Amino acid sequence: MRRLPLARALRSTAALVLADIAFVVLCSSAAHALAAHAYAQFGDIKYPAGFSHFEWVNPNAPKGGDLDLVPPLRITNFDKYNPFTLKGTAPPGLNGLVFETLLTGTLDEPTTSYGLLADDIQVAPDRLAVTFHINSAARFHNGKPVTAADVKHSFDTLMSKQAAPQYRVVFNEVARAVVTAPDTIRFEFKSTSAELPLLVGGGLPVFGREWGAGKPFDEVVMDLPIASGPYRIGRINFGRDITYNRDPNYWARDLNVRRGMFNFDRVTYRIYKDNTAQTEAFKAGEFDYIQVFSARDWARVYTGKKFDSGALIKAELTSHNAGDFQGYLINTRRDKFKDPRVREALGLAFDFEWMNRQLMFNSYERVRGFFNNSDFEAKGLPGPDELALLEPLRAKLPPKVFTEEVPLPASTNPPGSLRNNLKKARALLEEAGWTYRDGALRNAKGEAFTVEYLDSAGGERTATPYFQALAKLGIEGIYRRADFALIQKRLDVFDFDLFTVRIPGSESPGSELLDRFGSQSADTEGSNNLIGVRDPVVDALVNIAVQATTRPRLIASLRALDRVLRWGHYAVPQWFASTYRVAYGAGKFEAPSVAPLYYRPEDWVISTWWRKDTK
Repeated sequence: MRRLPLARALRSTAALVLADIAFVVLCSSAAHALAAHAYAQFGDIKYPAGFSHFEWVNPNAPKGGDLDLVPPLRITNFDKYNPFTLKGTAPPGLNGLVFETLLTGTLDEPTTSYGLLADDIQVAPDRLAVTFHINSAARFHNGKPVTAADVKHSFDTLMSKQAAPQYRVVFNEVARAVVTAPDTIRFEFKSTSAELPLLVGGGLPVFGREWGAGKPFDEVVMDLPIASGPYRIGRINFGRDITYNRDPNYWARDLNVRRGMFNFDRVTYRIYKDNTAQTEAFKAGEFDYIQVFSARDWARVYTGKKFDSGALIKAELTSHNAGDFQGYLINTRRDKFKDPRVREALGLAFDFEWMNRQLMFNSYERVRGFFNNSDFEAKGLPGPDELALLEPLRAKLPPKVFTEEVPLPASTNPPGSLRNNLKKARALLEEAGWTYRDGALRNAKGEAFTVEYLDSAGGERTATPYFQALAKLGIEGIYRRADFALIQKRLDVFDFDLFTVRIPGSESPGSELLDRFGSQSADTEGSNNLIGVRDPVVDALVNIAVQATTRPRLIASLRALDRVLRWGHYAVPQWFASTYRVAYGAGKFEAPSVAPLYYRPEDWVISTWWRKDTK
């Protein structure tokens, strides 16, 4: 399963809030710009100027020891040290541990951030520019100061065609970066948006101008990064394991937004070829911590003497995070998937209730839409706030968007059944021109309907019963398993039928939606618009969300977006978990007494835990 990389590389999600959101500032509505220590997208700032540390850390946590873990996203190797280009696979942890941004977020405020590389921000009265002052103490690992010229170089480089295309999509509303002094940089915007200061401050990784020694950026592959983060690249078993060493001279070690954080001397990611080898390695003590995504493995594999004796701990952690989206994305670039009735029929053949009961120990909730368990999830009929946004777009929408409740995934719980769902699916397919003859479902040209599912590991168990149901409609399911690096190449050029994606829930979705659903990214190789959405209504709603200046406006626009996408049937919804399943060695670690509100387990462990035996 693939987790979209944009959230880590470009825009904050609750999953990666530590590494990727930004320092933000309180904007003045007066006739002059107001500098401040923090910026909130919607005006709420918890920590005052001069605060000592975040509440969810232990400011006196001891430093030392090792943390060994595995990547939460399944990869089987890595082949470069540049995480910002399209080709190749960078090692896990690189972006969050080695690179820094002008701003950094907090795990108890989803849309507020505080100064890191920048110690001051000014938002112009018309909100068409933001100016950052670089902290005079900020240093790269080579000892050189971080300057405004480095920030501009990072921005210009990532906006070039030599970098991954997502940056050009997400920073599209940034007109230019201007160095106004050696320690000051101004970003000028094409339009006003409360999110843009947060976006450039926390979504722009900063690196030294010397990185790559002047080579074209897409040829900077094996050059070790020149960055400023708390860790440097250490021991490497190339393609398999990588260790990050804590920098004892880290410039921000005493900064309030870093106090009590990044306490391990060494953080090592170990990479295994398959889940079985990974699980057995954990039981053998080869690494300390793992997040488990499979309910079956959690119930049947993470058992045994060491768990019974307490030597290994299993825990289900709760959070206030929005629910993840996970589903089979349908590539609408294929002619056979262009009709929404066909896509709806594919969803009707998916029997979640049986799978959850028989294969997943009733551990999951059904994904309903793209913003599950959040303020942004569409429900029932559109409310007045949604209608205010949808009415101007009525001519481009089907009438049922206004007259019928938002569609929910088909259930097989009584009085429903898979048989009844397949009857509805067959009728929809016939309306769309697909009929069963000569042993297969065929269109008017006689072409048989086939569906290929790409998978790197683990999906066959749930794909098999789904394909069995599709076969009853005359649709042939083809399961194609390959190394993820090979699959990634096909995804980059949109050469697939179905592919499973898990998108971590976000407390403040924003510009990443341009890359995920925007028409401009539909034909951009390497973008995250895997579905291939090209809809002016979707574009309009995404732009309203990105430009929202109040949270109620953001909520209304995202509910309307969720509603329109769900009527488009662009995905077959799967499932999400309301807790995090983690396992770790007993007696090895301690954690702060205050748990954060919004977090992902790996980020919380790496950034705030410490070794229990460290003096």
